[in-house]
Amino acid sequence: MCASIVRVKNPILPGFHPDPSFCVANGEYFVANSTFEWYPGVEISRSKDLVHWTPVPSPLSEKRLLDMNGEKFSCGIWAPCLSYSNGLFYLIYTNVRNWNVGPMKDVPNFLTTAPSIEGPWSDPVFLDASGFDPSLFHDDDGRHWYIHPEWDYRAFGPHQFSGLILREYLPEKKCFAGERKKVFLGTDIGLVEGPHIYKRNGWYYILAAEGGTSYEHALTVARSRNVDGPYEVHPSNPLISTYGHDEAPLKKAGHGSWVTSVDGKKTYLVFLCGRPLPGTKLCPLGRETGLAEIQWKDDWPYVVQADGTLGCIPPAEIDIELESDTGKPQCCPGGDAVRYDFKDDSYKADFKSLRVPMGEDRCSIKKNPGCLTLKGGQSPWSFYEQSVLARRQMHFCFRAETKIDFEPDYFQQYAGLTYRYDEESQYLLQVGYDEHKGKILQLNTILPENLFQPGVEIPIKEGPVWLRLDVEYSKACFSWSQDGKNYRMIRPLCDASKLSDDYFNMGFTGAFVGMFCVDTEFYQKEAKFLWFDYIPKE
Repeated sequence: MCASIVRVKNPILPGFHPDPSFCVANGEYFVANSTFEWYPGVEISRSKDLVHWTPVPSPLSEKRLLDMNGEKFSCGIWAPCLSYSNGLFYLIYTNVRNWNVGPMKDVPNFLTTAPSIEGPWSDPVFLDASGFDPSLFHDDDGRHWYIHPEWDYRAFGPHQFSGLILREYLPEKKCFAGERKKVFLGTDIGLVEGPHIYKRNGWYYILAAEGGTSYEHALTVARSRNVDGPYEVHPSNPLISTYGHDEAPLKKAGHGSWVTSVDGKKTYLVFLCGRPLPGTKLCPLGRETGLAEIQWKDDWPYVVQADGTLGCIPPAEIDIELESDTGKPQCCPGGDAVRYDFKDDSYKADFKSLRVPMGEDRCSIKKNPGCLTLKGGQSPWSFYEQSVLARRQMHFCFRAETKIDFEPDYFQQYAGLTYRYDEESQYLLQVGYDEHKGKILQLNTILPENLFQPGVEIPIKEGPVWLRLDVEYSKACFSWSQDGKNYRMIRPLCDASKLSDDYFNMGFTGAFVGMFCVDTEFYQKEAKFLWFDYIPKE
């Protein structure tokens, strides 16, 4: 059978899929992404051909592996590193406790392993906490090397990113050997972080992010004949970046990881990127994962451009050769129109909770078969047990809708549809209660500049309510119905662009849409969601 060429559009993992780590094992490709405060921790996608991606159960799905209770937004899981050696998957991750309060960072790093990508994952081993974004390199001589950025709280600004630290790791003893060594200071781009080490043709390569996480972002390469340096920088550095290239359709290109293809013939790079709303610099879809081919010249890597030349601009499309074309279009987890009917646990592949797992006592499809029951949790501002179940926005234009059965009897009980970035940036279409009006519907806005703007209280009758959100680029319009046929828009129109990393304060996630339930009296009131739709309109 003749091979066929499939043109793949970037990003390959759209929506909130930042800080990709690339791994090849057992004839498959795996990409691990940061999840920050969203639970379970670390998103993993798998593919046999780089065209069709499916989800892997998130590895950090138990409190023994990950507990983020009380952590502020954009803390949690930063830049995981997934690798494979001698029949074992290694997952290194940072559970960031603090990153933007004062000059110090609290960034404990852990290691867990598993014989299969589905687990079971071992009890976490604490490694260190002197820097974030660590990774593990398995050398061909059997040694294992641990590298991460050092954070110097005594310095100022870019100089707090004070270089990359290397140590040997002994898996059998679960400890380090020898002294720490600073092996790379970065380049004049500055802010070196997110490092990986690779080996090819006798050269060791450091691949590291630089330039911060926004439009100045870049991916730097340096090489050495020795794992501990000295390292020389790529003659055409950076390897990938859109800084200074306004024509590039993908922005913020940087943080990445490469692998040799399954057949050993090519090198592929996954990289972080962002797509701003037209006419803006705001990216509600968050930071996404793109794919590029690398070609080697004089033992230096170069990114293949859209026209086949070599350069640093990330391609909007990439041609992938398939041995046999299935005829199925390019796909990724959560990327298609879907109705979640809550008849089984399949919805969990796309939905996440905040900071901690929601057990059967708080989130159940068994208690009331045929629907999802959420027990009221803490308020939308809380960093603890919120009852929120949401999925990432993956398209600029989409519709989300749910049918809720909820009969509150106290104003501190409310539930409904949430469209959110974090605790300080969210829109809540909620069914609630007023002592004088009874059951009400209300659209509340929480944004950094005005904190809380309550909407008009609309009296509604008892029984189920259909809640709908239509997003077209920056315009977000909520509507509702009590018969599932006749819908009424509820004011105000909302600005989707404000649910982004770039809007008010620096963050690292992206917009999510989903369901929530609050009961700040007894944490007991339950809301039943009969289904949830996510429908792309692009």
